[in-house]
Amino acid sequence: MIEKFLEGNERFREDDFGKNPEHYEALASSQHPVVLWIGCSDSRVDPERITGSQAGEIFVQRNIGNIVPVHDWNFATVLEYAIHHLKVGDIAICGHSDCGAIKGLDEESDDAYIPLWLNNAMEAKRRVESRLQVPKNPDEEKLRRRLIEIENVGLQLEHLRTYPPVRIAEKEGQVRLHGLYFDLGTGELKKIF
Repeated sequence: MIEKFLEGNERFREDDFGKNPEHYEALASSQHPVVLWIGCSDSRVDPERITGSQAGEIFVQRNIGNIVPVHDWNFATVLEYAIHHLKVGDIAICGHSDCGAIKGLDEESDDAYIPLWLNNAMEAKRRVESRLQVPKNPDEEKLRRRLIEIENVGLQLEHLRTYPPVRIAEKEGQVRLHGLYFDLGTGELKKIF
């Protein structure tokens, strides 16, 4: 697989890098992304690809379940850097259909770390289940999961606002927060919050 990636890099260098040298020359010494993208690690949801963005436009933080963990030093440094140093004007949290993390909320696991991480999304499941009846068929179960995926984006926006750099920047109008949802079946990206 690594050989395939190296061959792909050769195509990138010829087709993209070589045809836009000024763009990449500027990126070699600095970056000026306009958005911080908080998305899922899912290999099917590549931010640059689904938004049609160029290199340098999106500062990306990805993890399982597009989660904003509360009181996480790693995450806090990403936020602080994006807001204070890169001066991004927008922060987007993007959830997606068929999310394995959301499915994982329903499963018992012997894993050491994944269940602990998913606790950051458990409230989304509780909120949806408090409004719905128990699913009676696969279509209702699919709807339930989609509603949890969407609710999770809203919950993570709440978590995002617990970080002082975000709270202050939003209050002062320096940054706008957005909740997005990507449908793997249709390819549509839409704003939900």
